[in-house]
Amino acid sequence: MRGPVRLRQEDFETMLVEARDDGVAVITLNRPERHNAVTTVMHRELMELPTALAEDERVRAVVITGAGRSFCSGADVGEVDPQHDPTLFTVTMYEARRLVMDFLSLDKPVITAVKGYALGLGCTVALLGDVVMAGRSARFGDTHVNIGATAGDGGAVVWPLLMGMRAKYYLLTGEHVPADEAYRLGLVHRVVEDDELLAESLAIAARLAAGPPLAVRSTKASINRFMIQVANEVLPFSLAVETVTLQSEDAAEAQRAFLEKRPAQFTGR
Repeated sequence: MRGPVRLRQEDFETMLVEARDDGVAVITLNRPERHNAVTTVMHRELMELPTALAEDERVRAVVITGAGRSFCSGADVGEVDPQHDPTLFTVTMYEARRLVMDFLSLDKPVITAVKGYALGLGCTVALLGDVVMAGRSARFGDTHVNIGATAGDGGAVVWPLLMGMRAKYYLLTGEHVPADEAYRLGLVHRVVEDDELLAESLAIAARLAAGPPLAVRSTKASINRFMIQVANEVLPFSLAVETVTLQSEDAAEAQRAFLEKRPAQFTGR
């Protein structure tokens, strides 16, 4: 007979996990020397995280944050190079869909505590939080277009849901949104000083964890049914065209330009 499932640190290499006595799980992305940039290992662990949180009966609410100065700066360009590994690329696209859908399907409330950079996939993870808390230093951006790629792994889903069609400007330009502007646009719940961010986020999580679990979880599940419906419509297309654009000459040029610290010259091929 299967025993109780527990959130265990030994199951995660790129993040710190803690299940507290008050029912709050604290997840800390833990590559501070790289602004918590996403490696293939972290990508897989982010995909697996919602299931681990759902199965641990001790967990009633979750706080996700980043170690060091940033939440997550997006893909680690020096480590993730899907153009040179088609198998890895296919796995990554599968994981990307699972990641978004499983976070949306998780009925336990998630608070994301964001400071510094929240870019690309890191921004998507941040904005998938049910309550997005921003430190004053936070900068949000879906920067896929800047590397010649479609905003496919969640950005085209979550940004319009949060701020309507104003999202088009930011998804088409990759422009960063400072914390106060993110609050004005509806991307975040509250802006606090960086040194207050974790404590404020934990207080909200503790309040939710102390609430009636069936009511809290079923309310979130009810709201997220609409978000899941949108994601089921948008994600298959957006990930498919991201697959195409990431293998384009423009994407290769963007990567070269980044490594060579120069402006990219795009040709539409």
